[in-house]
Amino acid sequence: MRITFERMADRHPVETLVERDDGVASWMRGAGGGAALPHDLVHALVEQSLRVPDGIWGCVADGVVWGSMRHVAGRQPPHAGERSQRLKKERRASIQAAEVLADLVGRLARKEPVLPGQVGAAGHSPDALAAAAADLAAAERRWAALAPGHTWVIEWAGPAAVRPARSRGRPPAVPGPRRRR
Repeated sequence: MRITFERMADRHPVETLVERDDGVASWMRGAGGGAALPHDLVHALVEQSLRVPDGIWGCVADGVVWGSMRHVAGRQPPHAGERSQRLKKERRASIQAAEVLADLVGRLARKEPVLPGQVGAAGHSPDALAAAAADLAAAERRWAALAPGHTWVIEWAGPAAVRPARSRGRPPAVPGPRRRR
């Protein structure tokens, strides 16, 4: 799955193009316009770094459609709506855990206080959380340096893929910004 986050001008919602491996493409509108790292990009980075299989983006890869998504291309599989609803119900606890995890790593990246015991209860080692927080802090700086209209592309191959896949002959690199064509 390819996820393309477009850096918008301040106070404008982030527009994200989601291209699933089955050919279905959707636009997703999300929070985080301007220099702040978009919430959905935080999830993508944290979920890949910590290998979360059934967080927000793992669910999207498996066919979940969030209310903020608008289908733009590709044929939906039969019973896609029913499957999406079923997956949301089945994965409710893991989706909530992914929200808590993204918030925790974000707080660690910004060096904000966390609740006592929150790191220990996260289900990941303190070292893994610290590494994810450092990566997220670096991503925050790269995103803030992007000009409006530029994009950041993530090749989502699931949680096992910490590094993005090679794309159209480009050399592998840390997921990061690209100029919109």
